Amino acid sequence: MAFCPSPSSSSSSSDSSSSSSSPFESSNSAKFWILHGIMAGVAVAAAVGARAYWTRVKKFRNRVVGIIPARFASTRFQGKPLVEILGKPMIQRTWERAKLAATLDQVVVATDDEKIAECCRKFGADVVMTSESCRNGTERCSEALEKLGKNYDIVVNIQGDEPLIEPEIIDGIVKALQATPDAVFSTAVTSLKPEDALDPNRVKCVVDNRGYAIYFSRGLIPFNKSGKVNQQFPYLLHLGIQSYDTKFLKIYPDLQPTPLQLEEDLEQLKVLENGYKMKVIKVNHEAHGVDIPEDVQKIESLMRERNLS
Repeated sequence: MAFCPSPSSSSSSSDSSSSSSSPFESSNSAKFWILHGIMAGVAVAAAVGARAYWTRVKKFRNRVVGIIPARFASTRFQGKPLVEILGKPMIQRTWERAKLAATLDQVVVATDDEKIAECCRKFGADVVMTSESCRNGTERCSEALEKLGKNYDIVVNIQGDEPLIEPEIIDGIVKALQATPDAVFSTAVTSLKPEDALDPNRVKCVVDNRGYAIYFSRGLIPFNKSGKVNQQFPYLLHLGIQSYDTKFLKIYPDLQPTPLQLEEDLEQLKVLENGYKMKVIKVNHEAHGVDIPEDVQKIESLMRERNLS
């Protein structure tokens, strides 16, 4: 008599088979979750690392002060900072333009003259009194930084005789120094006009292919062997505004004057002669400094044209 399995036993056998899994399947499942966990951990680590990197970049040289060095004595223009331009002292005009720069946390005037200090306080500027022994604007900025007693990363030296300084130029040299860790100094140049080529008051500059300064001179550089101005060459004019890493600025006064600096009477040459790097940006902006009394009328005419009151 043949044996036939009962329906119940067949069903039980089938259920038992379907409810159990092989060791191979269990192993694959475990590997999947382990791999998934590793990948998730890598992703989290990458995200944390990226955030730390960008936080570090964002914080690099991010505290910035603008300093306007001003002195009353001048061989060419006595009392220049206080000369009125359309009803306001020139130092006030410069301060108001500097205050428009987005990168500056503070703007101060550094002077050794009480008349200038009193004038600046009246229109609301922060003033730092410095000694009469400062040999140039950079040394005055260094002393002012020390007296401020704040932890700034960058100091911008803003020429007090530039009442039409563009805030974008200030921001440009600050960002250039922030983006160039191997430079301790940054500055700006623009195209030199042919009529200014032989003017010793117009400082010229040459740069390398990476945008670092090679040299500054009151003479025309480069100088053509023909002895004539090459009308086709893109000569560069130094705009004077400059920014420094504060660690470097603190040691600048201790650096001895250098031969080229003394010969050209250009303080930035001491930086280059001591082997430090200087980043240069080119801007589309004409120089409108006040060097002599006759320049005041030119500035006022420009301001009227631009509706700057």
